[in-house]
Amino acid sequence: MPQEKVVIVGGGLAGLITSIHLAKSGIIGTVIEKQQYPFHRVCGEYISNEVVPYLQSLNVYPLPPGPSSIARFQLTATNGASVFMPLDLGGFGISRYSLDHFLHQHAQQLGVSFLMKTEVSAIHFMNEEFLVETSHQTLKADLVIGTFGKRSKIDKHLNRRFMQQHSPYVGVKYHLRWPDFPNDLIALHNFSGGYCGISRVEKDIINLCYLTHRDNVRKNGNIVEMEKRVLFRNPFIRTIFEKAEFLFDRPETINEISFETKSPVEDHILMAGDAAGMITPLCGNGMAMAIHSAKILSEHVLRYCAEESYSRTQLEKDYSIAWREQFEARLWFGRQVQRLFGSASASNLAVNLAKNFKPVAQVLMEKTHGKSF
Repeated sequence: MPQEKVVIVGGGLAGLITSIHLAKSGIIGTVIEKQQYPFHRVCGEYISNEVVPYLQSLNVYPLPPGPSSIARFQLTATNGASVFMPLDLGGFGISRYSLDHFLHQHAQQLGVSFLMKTEVSAIHFMNEEFLVETSHQTLKADLVIGTFGKRSKIDKHLNRRFMQQHSPYVGVKYHLRWPDFPNDLIALHNFSGGYCGISRVEKDIINLCYLTHRDNVRKNGNIVEMEKRVLFRNPFIRTIFEKAEFLFDRPETINEISFETKSPVEDHILMAGDAAGMITPLCGNGMAMAIHSAKILSEHVLRYCAEESYSRTQLEKDYSIAWREQFEARLWFGRQVQRLFGSASASNLAVNLAKNFKPVAQVLMEKTHGKSF
């Protein structure tokens, strides 16, 4: 059984960026992904410009096929009350279908190995090495990096604490075409029990992704009826659904999205991206956080690989501290901000706050975003 230096479980944004960063420094890892690129993921598909210097350092920016440039933010309440705000740092939109595929190709060119359509069933750590079990084979590894997203069978296998609490949230995503939607805008539209983000990605494609309480779906029987009876009460959302051309035969969905606290290291596995902790989608910064966490993790792994005196214990300790210093407060703040959304009274309060106390609203936005890195 061959020994791998690094096995990355999950080929999402954090996993792909980590594989590229390590490969550029001479550490060629193996990425295990249960699907086949390119494919769609439930995701807001907006990235803060804070990531641009780092992506440039990896030679993966600018990104094809030409992401949109986003500079304004619109917030609407459940009744359609609306406010616009500038995004000081700004960002860009690109679909995960295009972005992950591009990063996968770039990683392959650097020599990264991929096991596609392969699901990890168990990860064991013993005698200072990992055994990574899949349905096809078992790999030995010195380090295992967990980038398996919001919720995975591996989380259950590891008996992670957040898996013991059921989450009431469901994520739904569409791609559509609607020429009337501004190129430079990201909008957040509230409805009872949830909120809907919409922004342009590459070419003429618009991403619409919303989070809702599972009771909304259960009470209305299915997603389509729920959209008509609940989401359409916000006139902005109703207009989108009535006028846009929807490109998917059916929406991408994910159940039981959890915003509970996670650990950046679990049973010696180094976690990054949503596997380490997920910010509430309304903050629009999950992709940037995944990229930043990949950078922090890669830098610590490279030190571990280069310095014999730098132990696994110290690596795990230092990475945990660095991850928490960078993200813990933002995750907590995002959970608090989420209380301002998803109901008539709370969303009206949020819109009024943004209209009448713009400096306060700007601070709230800044608290959930990072600085350029």
